[in-house]
Amino acid sequence: MKFFDNIEKAEFLDRLNRFVVRCRLGGRTLVAHMPNPGRMWELLLPGAILLVTRRSPGGKHRTDCTVAGVEKGGMPVMLHTQRSNDIARYLIEQKLIRAFENYAVVQQEYTIGRSRFDLLLAGPQGRMVVEVKSCTLFGHGVAMFPDAVTERGSRHLAHLAELARQGMHTGVLFLVHYPHVGYFLPDYHTDPAFSRTFLEVRNMVMLKAVAVGWGEGLRLREDLVRELTVPFDLLAREAVDAGVYIIIIRLEKEHDIAVGSLGTRHFKKGYYLYVGSARKNLQARMDRHRRQGKTLFWHIDYLRAAASFCAAVPVRGTMVAECELAAAVAAVSSWQAPGFGCSDCSCASHLFGMPGNPFKNEAFINMLLRMRMGSLGRLLPHCGSCKKSRGGHT
Repeated sequence: MKFFDNIEKAEFLDRLNRFVVRCRLGGRTLVAHMPNPGRMWELLLPGAILLVTRRSPGGKHRTDCTVAGVEKGGMPVMLHTQRSNDIARYLIEQKLIRAFENYAVVQQEYTIGRSRFDLLLAGPQGRMVVEVKSCTLFGHGVAMFPDAVTERGSRHLAHLAELARQGMHTGVLFLVHYPHVGYFLPDYHTDPAFSRTFLEVRNMVMLKAVAVGWGEGLRLREDLVRELTVPFDLLAREAVDAGVYIIIIRLEKEHDIAVGSLGTRHFKKGYYLYVGSARKNLQARMDRHRRQGKTLFWHIDYLRAAASFCAAVPVRGTMVAECELAAAVAAVSSWQAPGFGCSDCSCASHLFGMPGNPFKNEAFINMLLRMRMGSLGRLLPHCGSCKKSRGGHT
């Protein structure tokens, strides 16, 4: 099935804001509309191949084209969230999702109270409202949503549960735009509030995830549509306020800094990645690292006082140990600070550096996916459809 016309390939250059990117097409640098507010760190890496459609000539457009998708491992991934409802409707009408095979689409964009939901369905048990979510975060056989905090998504789940308590049938359909995954989970690393709500409503709201595949020209591959498993027990165990984390800060210029018992150390300019852990209150620990003006206690506090804060990146749960994460970060970094932050273990360091932004570094992003998703492979049975040769374990 064709949802897009005249797809062309362009080279991704950079992202100007959530909804605008720059790309190179036919030797020209163009400004493109990005109809997807997600972070998409693992997809929008420098040099990525975007799948774009050009704007009609003569119109009053602020951008030259629209991004419809991106290539990952040579396979198309659909990014255009505004087409998700059309895709979901098609899948339901063609009876390609078993959970909805007895339903018909009555209306798109159906408003109830304070919320507008994507689909209104009619079936043998009456009407059902369904929210559609577009998922582009995947790796190691697992797909996750969201890739950024979504308060709106949590509100939708809570409202659907409220409607269910009033006797209405409700559901959420997660469209995963990559076929070679077997499992779906809310991204409890990124948005623990959404994950908690997801767990709380699971007995009231139908929660379904479906993987879809895309072919040349962003044509929907009906033969690759498949429902995914949601391992609720694993989610309940791992979606906790504990685990390990990476604090990313930036030094604008080189500094000599007195670091407590370590004495004065020289730090070159660049990005610094500090690895820590918290057996409880992980969010509070990361928030402390974010704050300035606090009592200096840990080694990182001294460096943080001279640097700008970039991000706190948690890996929640029980599967990754602090020293394991430190070794993984060391493998993708450019330098390290000997003895920093590792007085209670045998590691050489828990502080690492690199000259450029880690979120534009493919090796760092792949390491993060491996820590967050690959570690779950220790608990999840291997899915035969997630073939390494076809990019399932990126």
